Amino acid sequence: MTARLAAATLALEAFVVFFATLVAATLSDAPDAAVWAAGGGLSLACLLAAGLARRPGGIVVGWVLQAALVVTGIWVPAMFALGAVFVAVWAWLLSVGRRIDRDRAAWAADDKGLGG
Repeated sequence: MTARLAAATLALEAFVVFFATLVAATLSDAPDAAVWAAGGGLSLACLLAAGLARRPGGIVVGWVLQAALVVTGIWVPAMFALGAVFVAVWAWLLSVGRRIDRDRAAWAADDKGLGG
């Protein structure tokens, strides 16, 4: 469940980053090409990381992308707040996913121990 929740969060984040890139292209003083390279690259990286969530190191890649999202606040200050929200959601969903995985494993072990 942890990997599923991580993948869903990263996929949603990819769309949010894309739409934030549209805003940044309008509001930022940075050249449009640079904004699109950074925003588009981060959005694509989130989609690719969603596919890697089940693999070893996939969650670490997700954490790196969370940090990268917060850093984009240098160019668009509102991204500090949005990045903080996604870091909180990411951490919470990883916690919930791990708890569900642990409970499922315990339930499966109990079920096997009862002859079921």
